[in-house]
Amino acid sequence: MDRLPTDQLLALDRRHVWHPYAAMPNTGPLFAVRSAQGVYLELETGERLVDGMSSWWTCIHGYNHPRLNQAAQKQMGCMSHVMFGGLTHQPAVQLAQKLVTITPEPLQQVFFCDSGSVAVEVAMKLAIQYWHNRGKPQKQHFLTLRNGYHGDTFAAMAVCDPVNGMHHLFRHSLVEQYFADAPQISFEGGWDEADLASFETILQRHHGEIAAAIFEPVVQGAGGMRFYHPEYVRRTRELCDRYNILLILDEIATGFGRTGKLFACEYAGISPDILCVGKALTGGFMSLAATLTTEHISETFAQGEAGVFMHGPTFMGNPLACAVALENLNLLESYNWVTRIRAIETQLKQELAPCRDLPAVKDVRVLGAIGVVELHEPVDMAVIQPQFVQHGVWLRPFGRLIYTMPPYIIEPEQLRQITQAIYTVLNQE
Repeated sequence: MDRLPTDQLLALDRRHVWHPYAAMPNTGPLFAVRSAQGVYLELETGERLVDGMSSWWTCIHGYNHPRLNQAAQKQMGCMSHVMFGGLTHQPAVQLAQKLVTITPEPLQQVFFCDSGSVAVEVAMKLAIQYWHNRGKPQKQHFLTLRNGYHGDTFAAMAVCDPVNGMHHLFRHSLVEQYFADAPQISFEGGWDEADLASFETILQRHHGEIAAAIFEPVVQGAGGMRFYHPEYVRRTRELCDRYNILLILDEIATGFGRTGKLFACEYAGISPDILCVGKALTGGFMSLAATLTTEHISETFAQGEAGVFMHGPTFMGNPLACAVALENLNLLESYNWVTRIRAIETQLKQELAPCRDLPAVKDVRVLGAIGVVELHEPVDMAVIQPQFVQHGVWLRPFGRLIYTMPPYIIEPEQLRQITQAIYTVLNQE
């Protein structure tokens, strides 16, 4: 395929390609990537940018990792895809076994999905059909948290924050759910039972119609990059058990080590009834997600009205994605990733701290390999994104947040380039 001149490439893109959270034609900043290697993105114009986003938190081992490339090439020599209805294959079975091994007990069953949003949809359908199987079809609703984010499909949108989230335009088309106040106590703050009051009050009044609670443990991601107290997660687990509802944890953003634990729920020492994972599952190689649940839940489906779980994506259990995901998890286990994350956390805390003194900055917070600088006012993307590119880094701010989730393989000097760019750009505001 002949390469297009950069100007022509960008012009055609703006004319025909619809990007996420963008208008048509796209008038925002746009940069064409020629290749990617390690932690670097190389643009068509020749610049090399340190990627501070891990391509929306997926490429935990950077780009073009030889082990992931080799796993893909080996699998392509066998088959890239085969339908999962009535057929199975080794990559899916081995990946399911690996996920069961590394996730908290008693999660045992794995449903493969195409994306994180679909994993949430599957989790919600599992919960509703489970209660139908148990003779309680009235349990159709969900309890979730304000400031949460769970994806852009319709059921997922319904449990995203309806006011401060990205989906208020669709609120009259969505099933109304129950929203508890967002946790207010920070990750390292002093615990106060009052933080649970809203959650418990809703359960007291409506547990008879609630199928499950669903939220992101410890870290609320795209809804505000908020880090909250692990005791909240532990206590909500107890409340779900007391009021006989299921607990769904969305670890699509936090799973596979990003917070310093393999899964964020480990900070609370609990396990959900249903777990959603995605994003980093394949190391950013291609889209794959999974919804895990327990034998207690899955065993009800054969006896239910339908006799089966009513969901089946066309590309479910794609062999190529499963093979790469399995190698990605093996790669994660091959080195001391905990030490890597702690080193990134320490450096982010040290080097982002000076941002607190800048007039534009409201807060600075760090957890694991997540660094967040919250501003008083929303950023102007048309201005700030090109500035970061000029400093040789790729960051994708949104709203009032400038944040970084770098690849785990990033070196200190590369991470320093990101933190210095953040400080320098904000110091000009």
